[in-house]
Amino acid sequence: MSGSLTVVGLGPGDAGLLTESARRALDAAEDLVGYHPYVARVPERPGLTRHASDNRVEVDRARHALQLAASGRRVAVVSGGDPGVFAMAAAVFEAVEHGEPGWRDLTITVEPGITAMLAAAARLGAPLGGDFCALSLSDNLKPWPVVTARLEAVLRADLVVALYNPISAARPWQLGAAIEIAAGIRAPETPVMFARAISRPDEAIRVTTLDEARDAPADMATLVILGASTTRLIPRTGRPPIVYTARKVAGAA
Repeated sequence: MSGSLTVVGLGPGDAGLLTESARRALDAAEDLVGYHPYVARVPERPGLTRHASDNRVEVDRARHALQLAASGRRVAVVSGGDPGVFAMAAAVFEAVEHGEPGWRDLTITVEPGITAMLAAAARLGAPLGGDFCALSLSDNLKPWPVVTARLEAVLRADLVVALYNPISAARPWQLGAAIEIAAGIRAPETPVMFARAISRPDEAIRVTTLDEARDAPADMATLVILGASTTRLIPRTGRPPIVYTARKVAGAA
Protein backbone atom coordinates (compact mmCIF):
# COMPACT_ATOMS: atom_id res chain seq x y z
CA MET A 1 0.00 0.00 0.00
CA SER A 2 1.25 3.49 -0.83
CA GLY A 3 -0.40 5.21 2.12
CA SER A 4 0.99 5.55 5.64
CA LEU A 5 -0.19 6.36 9.13
CA THR A 6 1.85 8.09 11.83
CA VAL A 7 0.55 8.46 15.38
CA VAL A 8 2.02 11.73 16.64
CA GLY A 9 2.50 12.94 20.21
CA LEU A 10 1.98 16.70 20.42
CA GLY A 11 3.46 17.03 23.90
CA PRO A 12 1.84 18.90 26.78
CA GLY A 13 1.00 22.10 24.89
CA ASP A 14 3.93 24.42 24.27
CA ALA A 15 5.06 24.15 20.64
CA GLY A 16 8.66 24.16 21.86
CA LEU A 17 8.07 20.78 23.49
CA LEU A 18 7.09 19.12 20.21
CA THR A 19 9.87 16.83 18.99
CA GLU A 20 11.49 17.56 15.65
CA SER A 21 10.55 14.12 14.30
CA ALA A 22 6.92 14.72 15.26
CA ARG A 23 7.03 18.09 13.52
CA ARG A 24 8.34 16.44 10.35
CA ALA A 25 5.54 13.87 10.46
CA LEU A 26 2.95 16.65 10.73
CA ASP A 27 4.56 18.55 7.85
CA ALA A 28 4.41 15.44 5.66
CA ALA A 29 0.77 14.58 6.42
CA GLU A 30 -2.04 15.04 3.93
CA ASP A 31 -4.74 14.21 6.50
CA LEU A 32 -4.84 15.11 10.18
CA VAL A 33 -7.07 13.00 12.42
CA GLY A 34 -7.77 13.58 16.11
CA TYR A 35 -9.77 14.98 19.00
CA HIS A 36 -10.92 18.57 18.35
CA PRO A 37 -8.55 20.38 20.77
CA TYR A 38 -5.50 18.45 19.52
CA VAL A 39 -6.29 19.01 15.86
CA ALA A 40 -6.65 22.73 16.65
CA ARG A 41 -3.07 22.80 17.95
CA VAL A 42 -1.70 22.00 14.49
CA PRO A 43 -1.54 25.06 12.19
CA GLU A 44 -3.61 24.94 9.04
CA ARG A 45 -1.74 24.85 5.75
CA PRO A 46 -2.47 24.15 2.08
CA GLY A 47 -2.71 20.45 1.27
CA LEU A 48 -3.74 19.39 4.78
CA THR A 49 -7.26 18.07 5.37
CA ARG A 50 -8.36 18.10 9.01
CA HIS A 51 -10.70 15.47 10.50
CA ALA A 52 -11.65 16.47 14.05
CA SER A 53 -13.94 14.36 16.23
CA ASP A 54 -15.26 13.98 19.78
CA ASN A 55 -13.36 12.54 22.72
CA ARG A 56 -15.03 9.14 23.16
CA VAL A 57 -14.71 7.78 19.62
CA GLU A 58 -11.07 6.69 19.69
CA VAL A 59 -11.48 3.40 17.82
CA ASP A 60 -13.85 4.92 15.24
CA ARG A 61 -11.28 7.68 14.73
CA ALA A 62 -8.54 5.09 14.31
CA ARG A 63 -10.58 3.15 11.74
CA HIS A 64 -11.20 6.32 9.76
CA ALA A 65 -7.48 7.11 9.77
CA LEU A 66 -6.63 3.57 8.63
CA GLN A 67 -9.18 3.79 5.83
CA LEU A 68 -7.58 7.04 4.65
CA ALA A 69 -4.12 5.49 4.76
CA ALA A 70 -5.35 2.40 2.89
CA SER A 71 -6.63 4.69 0.12
CA GLY A 72 -3.08 5.96 -0.38
CA ARG A 73 -3.07 9.03 1.89
CA ARG A 74 -0.33 10.10 4.30
CA VAL A 75 -2.18 10.35 7.60
CA ALA A 76 -1.19 11.76 10.99
CA VAL A 77 -3.26 10.81 14.03
CA VAL A 78 -2.57 13.29 16.82
CA SER A 79 -2.65 12.87 20.59
CA GLY A 80 -1.77 15.25 23.39
CA GLY A 81 1.30 14.26 25.38
CA ASP A 82 2.62 10.87 24.28
CA PRO A 83 0.34 8.82 21.99
CA GLY A 84 1.32 5.59 23.75
CA VAL A 85 0.21 6.71 27.22
CA PHE A 86 -3.58 6.40 27.59
CA ALA A 87 -3.93 7.76 24.06
CA MET A 88 -4.36 7.01 20.38
CA ALA A 89 -1.54 4.58 19.61
CA ALA A 90 -3.28 1.71 21.43
CA ALA A 91 -6.58 2.59 19.74
CA VAL A 92 -4.93 2.45 16.31
CA PHE A 93 -3.39 -0.96 16.95
CA GLU A 94 -6.65 -2.24 18.43
CA ALA A 95 -8.36 -1.21 15.19
CA VAL A 96 -5.62 -2.92 13.16
CA GLU A 97 -5.98 -6.17 15.11
CA HIS A 98 -9.75 -6.34 14.66
CA GLY A 99 -10.08 -4.56 11.31
CA GLU A 100 -9.39 -5.13 7.64
CA PRO A 101 -6.60 -7.66 7.02
CA GLY A 102 -4.93 -5.27 4.57
CA TRP A 103 -4.40 -2.69 7.31
CA ARG A 104 -1.62 -4.89 8.71
CA ASP A 105 0.42 -4.19 5.58
CA LEU A 106 0.29 -0.41 6.05
CA THR A 107 3.34 1.53 7.13
CA ILE A 108 2.37 2.56 10.68
CA THR A 109 4.76 4.45 12.94
CA VAL A 110 4.52 6.16 16.31
CA GLU A 111 6.26 9.45 17.08
CA PRO A 112 6.61 9.85 20.86
CA GLY A 113 5.81 13.00 22.78
CA ILE A 114 6.35 14.40 26.26
CA THR A 115 3.55 12.98 28.35
CA ALA A 116 1.88 14.92 31.17
CA MET A 117 3.65 13.14 34.02
CA LEU A 118 7.09 13.93 32.54
CA ALA A 119 6.22 17.58 31.88
CA ALA A 120 4.80 17.95 35.39
CA ALA A 121 7.75 16.17 36.99
CA ALA A 122 10.17 18.52 35.23
CA ARG A 123 8.35 21.54 36.63
CA LEU A 124 8.30 20.11 40.15
CA GLY A 125 11.86 18.77 40.33
CA ALA A 126 12.16 14.99 40.16
CA PRO A 127 9.15 13.35 41.85
CA LEU A 128 9.53 10.36 39.51
CA GLY A 129 13.19 9.90 40.46
CA GLY A 130 12.48 6.53 42.07
CA ASP A 131 10.14 3.72 41.07
CA PHE A 132 6.75 4.96 39.89
CA CYS A 133 3.67 3.97 37.92
CA ALA A 134 0.93 5.67 35.92
CA LEU A 135 -2.74 4.89 36.48
CA SER A 136 -5.86 6.30 34.83
CA LEU A 137 -8.80 6.94 37.16
CA SER A 138 -11.25 6.76 34.26
CA ASP A 139 -13.61 3.81 34.37
CA ASN A 140 -14.81 4.26 30.79
CA LEU A 141 -12.82 1.23 29.61
CA LYS A 142 -12.36 -0.73 32.84
CA PRO A 143 -14.56 -1.31 35.91
CA TRP A 144 -14.02 0.94 38.91
CA PRO A 145 -13.17 -2.05 41.18
CA VAL A 146 -10.25 -2.78 38.83
CA VAL A 147 -9.09 0.83 39.20
CA THR A 148 -9.22 0.68 42.99
CA ALA A 149 -7.54 -2.75 43.17
CA ARG A 150 -4.63 -1.51 41.06
CA LEU A 151 -4.38 1.71 43.05
CA GLU A 152 -4.29 -0.13 46.36
CA ALA A 153 -1.60 -2.49 45.06
CA VAL A 154 0.77 0.27 43.94
CA LEU A 155 0.13 2.31 47.07
CA ARG A 156 1.06 -0.67 49.24
CA ALA A 157 4.16 -1.22 47.08
CA ASP A 158 5.23 2.34 47.99
CA LEU A 159 5.46 3.53 44.40
CA VAL A 160 4.96 7.13 43.36
CA VAL A 161 1.67 7.20 41.43
CA ALA A 162 0.83 9.53 38.55
CA LEU A 163 -2.96 9.73 38.24
CA TYR A 164 -4.29 10.53 34.77
CA ASN A 165 -7.92 11.48 34.04
CA PRO A 166 -8.55 12.29 37.70
CA ILE A 167 -11.96 13.94 37.43
CA SER A 168 -14.57 15.07 34.91
CA ALA A 169 -18.15 16.33 34.82
CA ALA A 170 -19.33 12.75 34.43
CA ARG A 171 -16.97 11.46 37.16
CA PRO A 172 -16.79 14.17 39.83
CA TRP A 173 -16.24 11.76 42.74
CA GLN A 174 -13.47 9.42 41.66
CA LEU A 175 -10.46 11.55 42.59
CA GLY A 176 -11.88 12.02 46.08
CA ALA A 177 -12.37 8.27 46.37
CA ALA A 178 -8.77 7.68 45.25
CA ILE A 179 -7.48 10.17 47.82
CA GLU A 180 -9.45 8.39 50.54
CA ILE A 181 -7.91 5.07 49.53
CA ALA A 182 -4.43 6.62 49.63
CA ALA A 183 -5.13 8.18 53.03
CA GLY A 184 -5.87 4.74 54.42
CA ILE A 185 -2.48 3.42 53.28
CA ARG A 186 0.02 6.30 53.30
CA ALA A 187 1.04 8.84 55.92
CA PRO A 188 -0.94 12.11 56.08
CA GLU A 189 2.20 14.18 55.38
CA THR A 190 2.84 12.36 52.07
CA PRO A 191 3.40 14.98 49.33
CA VAL A 192 0.67 15.26 46.70
CA MET A 193 1.14 17.37 43.58
CA PHE A 194 -1.55 18.84 41.35
CA ALA A 195 -0.17 19.94 37.97
CA ARG A 196 -2.65 21.55 35.59
CA ALA A 197 -2.12 22.50 31.92
CA ILE A 198 1.66 22.28 32.10
CA SER A 199 3.42 24.52 29.53
CA ARG A 200 0.16 26.25 28.57
CA PRO A 201 -0.84 29.83 29.51
CA ASP A 202 -3.19 28.63 32.28
CA GLU A 203 -0.56 26.39 33.91
CA ALA A 204 -1.02 25.92 37.65
CA ILE A 205 0.91 23.81 40.16
CA ARG A 206 0.01 23.05 43.75
CA VAL A 207 2.08 21.01 46.19
CA THR A 208 0.20 19.87 49.27
CA THR A 209 -0.06 16.88 51.60
CA LEU A 210 -2.28 13.84 51.46
CA ASP A 211 -4.11 15.13 54.53
CA GLU A 212 -5.03 18.36 52.70
CA ALA A 213 -5.43 17.00 49.17
CA ARG A 214 -9.16 16.36 49.49
CA ASP A 215 -9.94 20.06 48.95
CA ALA A 216 -7.51 20.74 46.09
CA PRO A 217 -9.17 21.71 42.77
CA ALA A 218 -8.67 19.45 39.75
CA ASP A 219 -10.13 18.79 36.32
CA MET A 220 -9.34 16.69 33.24
CA ALA A 221 -6.38 18.97 32.44
CA THR A 222 -4.83 18.11 35.81
CA LEU A 223 -2.28 15.41 36.54
CA VAL A 224 -2.09 14.30 40.17
CA ILE A 225 1.09 12.76 41.56
CA LEU A 226 0.93 10.89 44.86
CA GLY A 227 4.33 10.77 46.52
CA ALA A 228 5.92 7.75 48.18
CA SER A 229 7.62 7.45 51.57
CA THR A 230 10.87 8.42 49.82
CA THR A 231 9.46 11.60 48.24
CA ARG A 232 11.07 14.74 49.69
CA LEU A 233 10.35 18.48 49.69
CA ILE A 234 13.09 21.12 49.62
CA PRO A 235 11.55 24.40 50.89
CA ARG A 236 12.41 27.64 49.07
CA THR A 237 11.65 31.20 50.14
CA GLY A 238 8.91 32.77 48.04
CA ARG A 239 8.75 29.88 45.60
CA PRO A 240 7.18 26.43 45.52
CA PRO A 241 9.29 23.68 47.05
CA ILE A 242 11.44 21.39 44.95
CA VAL A 243 9.98 17.89 45.01
CA TYR A 244 12.07 14.80 44.41
CA THR A 245 11.90 11.10 45.17
CA ALA A 246 15.10 9.65 46.53
CA ARG A 247 16.70 6.94 44.42
CA LYS A 248 17.89 4.91 47.42
CA VAL A 249 15.44 2.85 49.45
CA ALA A 250 16.05 1.80 53.05
CA GLY A 251 17.80 -1.57 53.24
CA ALA A 252 19.80 -1.11 50.04
CA ALA A 253 23.46 -1.99 50.25
